[in-house]
Amino acid sequence: MSDLRPIGVFDSGIGGLTVVKALRDLLPNENISYLGDTARVPYGPKSAETVQRYAIELAEMLMKQNAKALVVACNTVSSVALPVLTEKFSVPVIGVIEPGACAALAASRNRHIGVIGTRATIRSGAYEKALRAADANVRVSSRACPLLVPLIEEGLLNDEVTDRMILRYLDPLLADDIDTLVLGCTHYPLLTGAIARVLKRQIMIVDSAQNCARAVEEMLDRQSLRAAPLNRGELRVALTDAADSFLNVARDALQLKFGEFELRALP
Repeated sequence: MSDLRPIGVFDSGIGGLTVVKALRDLLPNENISYLGDTARVPYGPKSAETVQRYAIELAEMLMKQNAKALVVACNTVSSVALPVLTEKFSVPVIGVIEPGACAALAASRNRHIGVIGTRATIRSGAYEKALRAADANVRVSSRACPLLVPLIEEGLLNDEVTDRMILRYLDPLLADDIDTLVLGCTHYPLLTGAIARVLKRQIMIVDSAQNCARAVEEMLDRQSLRAAPLNRGELRVALTDAADSFLNVARDALQLKFGEFELRALP
């Protein structure tokens, strides 16, 4: 059996392309349709009800493309809208939080895990809930890092200012003696190298994008939704408004190959 329908991936903007990159690396034969809501980014400061409404609208747009699964490549949406999406749509829905939490538990030795993300993700407590549901004894230290996304979107991936902000945000977590750090925002994998360089100590960094891709692979196998092994997977990128320079930053940093993006009107 071969299912050539696309995997639908959406995010509040372009940061979710880190999840697309992980999916392309792991599942090169799968067709992927990516939808970034650049017209309404950022989602972080918005209410849970607004984020849920936006998420349903984006998912419906992907379902019109006959998506065989929905991947929520956004921690903010995953933290507040996953149950609503799962209930509303008949296809499998996978977010980034549960796979990241499971990977962090597997990686941690001292059972003290740090989580960084947007204000909305940290405020939701979604990672803490997922971690404690799997291990009631785990310790979790969380910190919102609102300035990291703008720095990433400016392309300052190897810059002294970015290094200083990383250190400022992470110092309290290191003082708490975490041994594992969850990158709870899909922009943050672009800073993996910078974080490792700045910390100068042994710490496990959990990239929720890579772990989300593995969860998608397991789901496709479990539900017999895989495309043919010899299929050459295609990537289509659509945005709800004109892209800024971060599209080129993401394309270059991730070495993702795709043509011109499509512009999609919101309902």
